[in-house]
Amino acid sequence: MSHIRQPLDARAVSLMLLLCILWGGQQSVIKLVADDMAATLQISLRSGIGLILIAGFMAWRGISFAMHKGPWRAGIIAGLLFGFEFLFIGEGLRYTTASHMAVFLYTAPIFTALGLHFLIPEERLSKKQWLGISLCFVGIAVAFLGGFAQPTISNKILWGDFLGLMAGFLWGSTTVVIRVTGLNRIPAAQTTLYQLVAAFVILLLAAMLSDQMTVNWTPELITALAAQGIVIAFFTLLVWFWLLSRYLASRLASFTFLTPLFGVAFGVLLLDDPLDIAFVLGAALVIIGVSVVNHPKSR
Repeated sequence: MSHIRQPLDARAVSLMLLLCILWGGQQSVIKLVADDMAATLQISLRSGIGLILIAGFMAWRGISFAMHKGPWRAGIIAGLLFGFEFLFIGEGLRYTTASHMAVFLYTAPIFTALGLHFLIPEERLSKKQWLGISLCFVGIAVAFLGGFAQPTISNKILWGDFLGLMAGFLWGSTTVVIRVTGLNRIPAAQTTLYQLVAAFVILLLAAMLSDQMTVNWTPELITALAAQGIVIAFFTLLVWFWLLSRYLASRLASFTFLTPLFGVAFGVLLLDDPLDIAFVLGAALVIIGVSVVNHPKSR
């Protein structure tokens, strides 16, 4: 197979739009059935489902399970970062809305860009990208300060927003670890295996220790878990890695800003999430900033 990445064609654009829609809706799906199963436990079980499916995929494709022969130290670090990222998402969704979580979580590309700027010379940020990062952080400040200024915004929501922002930081850090270590030279399925194992164990322990193991098995919950495990934790990851193997990563990343837009839309439509003016303005600045940072540099 050729290692030359190609510009986006109609197939790549269609698949990226599908991924953005699916990723944007996952927080709302978790919140929809949170009364039947805690978000933290949901994410743990979905990681377990994804883990089984990824392991089956590796066996089918003949990908080695001998993880100790590769960069296992980096794999453990990436797995821990991934696991705690989703722990923050699960806990954050207990306090904040799906719309808020979608916006703060998808600040991750900003943290990735900052980390790579200092670690990889060819990933230095341009002046335009620094402007995008500045817009993003101004947007975060507006969203938070606007919440403090409004008596209708509870401290619980602000705490959930903060956990969402920390999840974005950990997601960005995970990407940096994968980019600068030997993990970028092993099959993507192996890296995903590290991440799903860590997420399953960490979130399951967290759910047990925080007494979040109560489950009310309903058709809606079963459907949501199946969708999260099969579609989010397995299908979207395989499609994403397939796209990365064939198309220019910078062009694919330019679609990232669409995901929080879909996330906010799903939150409003499915959960009647309220949107105050401070959050709307801050979210707009964050999304614009992310799109500027991810836009390919001019040659």
